[in-house]
Amino acid sequence: MRWATVVAIMLVLPIFIGCGASTGPTYPPGNNNEGNNPPPGDNNPPEQPPQQPAIGLLQPSDLTYLGAFRLPDASGGSSWEWSGDAMTYRPDGDADGPDDGFPGSIFGVGHDWDKQVSEVTIPAPVIGQGKGVEELNRAETLRPFANVHSGVGQLDRLDEMVRVGMAYLPAQGAQTRAKLYLCFGQHLQGEEQSVPSHMWCETDLSGSRGAWRIGGASIYSANDYMFDIPAPWAAANTPGKLLATGRFRDGGWSGQGPCLFAIGPWSQGNPPADGTILDALPLLRYDSTATDQEPFATMDDYHHADEWTGGSWLTASDRAAVVFVGTKGTGDCWYGLPDGTVWPDEPPYPQDPNGDRGWWSSGFVGEMLFYDPSDLAAVARGTMQPNEPQPYATLPIDDQLFHITHAQEKYHTGACAFDREHGILYLLEPLADGERSLVHAWRVQ
Repeated sequence: MRWATVVAIMLVLPIFIGCGASTGPTYPPGNNNEGNNPPPGDNNPPEQPPQQPAIGLLQPSDLTYLGAFRLPDASGGSSWEWSGDAMTYRPDGDADGPDDGFPGSIFGVGHDWDKQVSEVTIPAPVIGQGKGVEELNRAETLRPFANVHSGVGQLDRLDEMVRVGMAYLPAQGAQTRAKLYLCFGQHLQGEEQSVPSHMWCETDLSGSRGAWRIGGASIYSANDYMFDIPAPWAAANTPGKLLATGRFRDGGWSGQGPCLFAIGPWSQGNPPADGTILDALPLLRYDSTATDQEPFATMDDYHHADEWTGGSWLTASDRAAVVFVGTKGTGDCWYGLPDGTVWPDEPPYPQDPNGDRGWWSSGFVGEMLFYDPSDLAAVARGTMQPNEPQPYATLPIDDQLFHITHAQEKYHTGACAFDREHGILYLLEPLADGERSLVHAWRVQ
C-alpha cells in the first residue's frame, strides 16, 4: 500500500546515489520513458489572451489553523482506513446540513487497495487540548463508497501503488451537470501500464467516462493530484482550460519538483472518446532524471525523497497562491535504507528485512509550498520556462498533525481541497485516527 511502504519493486532498477541537481539518471538503462509518452497535444501558449489585473500574494501568515475532524465508518465497498490519496470540495453538497460555517461536502478516495470514492459531510473542525481524536467531531456519509473507475478505458490494469487525483467542477461547455474528474497512475508504469489516465463521472458516482491521455506529458508527471483553476485567471492565461493536473514522482522521474498542466477535457467532446489525447498547457515542470540531461533545473532545496501529494489554487480577495502539500526531505538524501545504508550498484546487497529500500532523507517535515500565479501565467504565455518558477514561501505544518512519531516518518500529508467561497483549505492526514485519515482545516484570509 502506498502509505504503508515504498516496496521492493525498485529492486529491478540500477541505483545512482544522491539527491538534487547533480544526480544522474535513475531510470532503467535503455528505457528513457520515450515509449511511455503519448504524442504531444496542442500545448502551445494561447495567442494574446486578455491581460489579468495584477494580484497580490498570499503568505503563510494568511492561513489560520481551525482544527480537524474524523471520517465515518465503512460504507458501500470500502472504508477510510489506509486512505488519503485524493479529495475535492463540492460547494452545493450537504444542502440540508447545519448552518455552522462549514457548508458543502467532501469527496474522497478511501482504502488504498480499493481506490473507491465516497462523499461525506463537513462537521465543524475542533482544536483539542492534545492530540486525542476523541475530542473531534465525526463526518457522516452522504454517498457510500463506489468504484467509479472499473471498466473505464484500461484503468483496471493499474494495481501497484496506485495514485489518484480528483477535482469537482461545475458544468463546462456543453455539459448540463457538474462533474467529478479523476486521474489514475501507479508507481511503475511499464508498457502494459502506460494507459490513458484521466476520466470523469457524475456527482452521484454514476456515468463514468474516459479514459484520456495528457498531451505532451510524461506518464509520471500528470496523474496524481487535480484541482480547479480560478476562472478569471484561466480566461486570461489558459482559455478553456480550468482544470489543473499533475504529479510528483520520487527519484525525479516526473521532474525534480511538482508538475502542473492545465487541461479542459470538455473542449474535446462531451465526453471525449476513450483514448483521446487531451490538449495540455504546461504550467510547471522541472527537469526529469528520466528524460532530461544534466545540468538539471530543479526546485530549490530539492530531494529525491520528497513527496508532493496534493495541491490547491488559493484565493482571498485580491491575493492568491498555488499551494502544494506534502512531505519535504531535510538534511542528507540517499537511495538505500533508512539507517543511512547506501544501496550499492552491484552485489553483495545489504539485508532489507522490512522492505524499506527506497529514497531516504535524514528527516522529513510536513510542508506547504507557495507558488506565485503570475509566474505560472508567464509560463503559459511562453515568457518563462516551465522549470523556472520557484516557491516564494513555505509553511511547516507538523505542529498541527497528529501522527508524526519520528524524524524519518514519511507521508505526513495526503491530498487537499479548497472551499473558495468561504476560504477554507482542507487536508487529509493519513493514519492519524488509528488506520483512518483525519481531515484538517485552515482559514485563508
